[in-house]
Amino acid sequence: MENRNLVLAVVLSLVLFLGYEVAMSQFYPQSDQAPTEELAQNGTDTPAQRAAATHIRDGGLTDPAEQAEEVRDLETALATAERVRIDAPEVAGSINPVGARIDDIVLKTHRQTVDKDSGPVRLFSPSGTPAQQFAQFGWIGEGVKLPGANTVWQAEGGPLAPGNPVTLTWDNGEGQVFTIRFSIDEFYMLTADQSVINNAEGSVALRPYAFINRTSRTASSDMWNLHSGPIGNFGGEVNFSWDYDDVAEAGSVRNATPTGWVGFTDIYWLSALIPQAGTETQTEFRTAGGEHYRADLLYDAVTVGSGETASRSTQLFAGAKESAVLDHYEDAGVENFGLAIDWGWFRWFMKPIFWLLRELYALTGNFGVAIILLTVVIRALMFPIAQKQFASMAQMRAVQPKMKALQERHKDDKATLQQEMGKLYREEGVNPLAGCLPIFLQIPIFFALYKTLLVAIEMRHKPFALWIRDLSAPDPAHILNLFGLLDFNPPGFLAIGVLAVLLGFTMWLQFKLNPAAMDPAQQQIFMIMPWVLMFVMAPFAAGLLLYWITSNILTVAQQKYLYSRHPQLKAQMEKDRADKARAAEREKAKE
Repeated sequence: MENRNLVLAVVLSLVLFLGYEVAMSQFYPQSDQAPTEELAQNGTDTPAQRAAATHIRDGGLTDPAEQAEEVRDLETALATAERVRIDAPEVAGSINPVGARIDDIVLKTHRQTVDKDSGPVRLFSPSGTPAQQFAQFGWIGEGVKLPGANTVWQAEGGPLAPGNPVTLTWDNGEGQVFTIRFSIDEFYMLTADQSVINNAEGSVALRPYAFINRTSRTASSDMWNLHSGPIGNFGGEVNFSWDYDDVAEAGSVRNATPTGWVGFTDIYWLSALIPQAGTETQTEFRTAGGEHYRADLLYDAVTVGSGETASRSTQLFAGAKESAVLDHYEDAGVENFGLAIDWGWFRWFMKPIFWLLRELYALTGNFGVAIILLTVVIRALMFPIAQKQFASMAQMRAVQPKMKALQERHKDDKATLQQEMGKLYREEGVNPLAGCLPIFLQIPIFFALYKTLLVAIEMRHKPFALWIRDLSAPDPAHILNLFGLLDFNPPGFLAIGVLAVLLGFTMWLQFKLNPAAMDPAQQQIFMIMPWVLMFVMAPFAAGLLLYWITSNILTVAQQKYLYSRHPQLKAQMEKDRADKARAAEREKAKE
């Protein structure tokens, strides 16, 4: 009978997981945005109708046809000799003198995939390419000839590098000379100093602007606990509330003031505009035709008298969301820039865990080893609590005969039974919840590591050993496809890897060392729980499974040690198992 119940429970669990996956695909399908009218200003291109994009954690194009088209378009767009090269420590690319656009940026120290020859991550691509994303700077106004999207600027200097700025100049032939001086630091921050010299008689009123234009097709996955899309620091708070679909539905979204910075985020990448301190600006997100979106930054009007010069300085961050780098810019005055990483509500707890993990990585040079050491540190800190837990278990065992007597005496009066049991606990100094404390303490630690593996680019593509080449990704060694020998990828939770099996086994071993549960239903739950969790945890990051496996092994070692310190618990556990085995034999004989 028990075996049939066990099989039934496992089957129902599998049906539950399959049903969940099917339900999520039905109720939360990938959106298919229809193209809208072409944006007239600045010559933004409207993309052709395409199938709905598939979004992945790293972002980027996923359709092979689009990837091939992107390569062809880049060869054409980047072939012009007039482009000004960018060659900084973290960033490479070029500036397009047509339209004064920064539309070619790759990140030197971040690869597209875990393969070492996969090439650097491309963040910006020219307008009209499948992966288009670029920044543009200019002016708007009336009664004066202004540069536009097709204006050809004269470039001076280059390549753009720290300490080596580049200046673009354009003379409108009516007395006004426009310049944009670009500079870059050692990380991912560019600065655009926009100036206009008025050599004509009479004043002109101009409004400097900057914008970022990008396609949503390359966006990373946007999930309930990870934001991908429009982002900014408005009114002193980082706003994660708008996604691409929201902006498409609204048409345009005016942001609160003052604006600290505005742009677009993926899980690992960020492009953001930071206005000049002390200036008045307005910002908004809006559609720019089809699946293209813009983050606009517009300064208040400045009046430039005859013989005068007016300037505005705007910073452009285009790079990886490395925690230390973002904190560096926040310390330099960019408010809340470190919160561009979607740490969530529990960042006060997650950031110390992440800090310790980074310190251990700096010590060992391997994030997998750092995770193991982090687990050891956590278990060592919690060891005194575990000792109290075992002492509480010993006390609970000691009062078991009295508890059974109370249960027999008041089996028909639940309220009185609860009162008498509470009285017994107080008299004997027993805390029935003491054993739950280690579990409750581990929950926030487990969640902190889980979120860190999701959002921290420092964990991306970090190997451990053997086949584990990326701790932030699921275990690639799937049993059902014979570790890659068969040409198919198991779906969802059926992608059982070696780490998932080790997790199930170590948890089963841990439960085997626990005292047998008195309730037969609890016994069955403990029997199947390790293998249910094996399926549940299989799609999670390998680093998270490594943490849990290490924790289970340490728990087993800890339990063996504490049983040696409390021999009465070990003797009672062996007696309970013997009683359970005899009871099972009697039930089998009755059948």
